[in-house]
Amino acid sequence: MVDFLEVAERVWVARSDWHHVNVTAVGSERGILLVDTGASLATGREIVDAVRALGAGDVHAVVNTHAHFDHRLGNAAVREAYPGVPVHGHESLAVEAAAHPVASDEALAEDPRRDEALASPEALPDHVFSSVAFLDLGDRYAELVHPGPGHSGCDVVVRLPEPDVVVAGDLVEQAGPPSYGPDCHPLDWPVSLDLVTGLLTPATVVVPGHGDQVDREFVAHQRAEIGVVAETIRDLVQRHVPLGQALEVGEWPFPVDGLRHAVRRGYDHLPHLRRQLPLI
Repeated sequence: MVDFLEVAERVWVARSDWHHVNVTAVGSERGILLVDTGASLATGREIVDAVRALGAGDVHAVVNTHAHFDHRLGNAAVREAYPGVPVHGHESLAVEAAAHPVASDEALAEDPRRDEALASPEALPDHVFSSVAFLDLGDRYAELVHPGPGHSGCDVVVRLPEPDVVVAGDLVEQAGPPSYGPDCHPLDWPVSLDLVTGLLTPATVVVPGHGDQVDREFVAHQRAEIGVVAETIRDLVQRHVPLGQALEVGEWPFPVDGLRHAVRRGYDHLPHLRRQLPLI
């Protein structure tokens, strides 16, 4: 069961009971802009039914905030209900989806609904952009921004200047600590969140990828903690702490069992960064 709740003028958010993913519906004179579509074809169909129950029009366009299965496998259900509906995403989403296929996603390893996700057809974005795009919704518009890599390499946030809402995807998490997966960019994430924070006002309603709506103060606090992760990794590398000891030696703002990929990815990236420094 999917129920949309209005969080701002003609902006509704529903939380899927599977992975607690937030799905956002934005009303306009041209119909509904749907941001993320759930973790499977079946979930996507439930979302389509819930959108229709709003009585605010057909789905006009879809945006995927990144490539992870729980945010985009419902795309096929939306296209099934609304043939030809454009799906927007970052230009690297298809590459990232191929590099990290659904079958290998750790979040599905022991999930009782794993087969449901694996049986869902792919429906990748057919409208892609590199850094910024604008969607004309008639009486309002949406800005699509790729602030840089962070939670993944293809993160997108959706900014609605009116009524001051930002849909942040998994760059911001409220239901638990930020998720560092095998495709995360722990050293870049703080800078990407700096750009996101610059889009916010004290009154902005921020819709995280998972959990309840938050505000600019929450995002700034989480950015500081994500910054601590990045700087801790840099410090450990500079002190020549072996990768295998990093989690034990470091002082972390989040539980260490969720930082395994962050540390490994950070260690992998830093030697490359050091080679960019001028030799004197």
